[in-house]
Amino acid sequence: MIVEQRTYSLKIGAVPEYLKLYEAEGLSIQRAILGRMVGYFSTEIGALNQIIHMWAYTSMEERTQRRATLAADEGWKAYVQKVRPLQISQENKILLPAPFSPWAQNDPTLDMALTDR
Repeated sequence: MIVEQRTYSLKIGAVPEYLKLYEAEGLSIQRAILGRMVGYFSTEIGALNQIIHMWAYTSMEERTQRRATLAADEGWKAYVQKVRPLQISQENKILLPAPFSPWAQNDPTLDMALTDR
């Protein structure tokens, strides 16, 4: 199991607009293609105007395949054109769960975006 953390630094004051667009257009596309969301956050203290989201994958190979499918999706491409002007920079990290972490197991109940809860 791996977890990808993506941090987007946005223009000052752009977080509400970004989140509104993501919820309306991006979330359903990513959920269908990427699968297991660990969480989706905005910053309140420290480096401000940032969006951080994390996705779990069983392997780097799964991540590569799912990200390629996402990049090829026409709906995703249209969504990206709307949010890209709000972005300043992006940082990606691959996190390896410690053996005792709940994310070290392939447990689908940890998916924070399940709609049947």
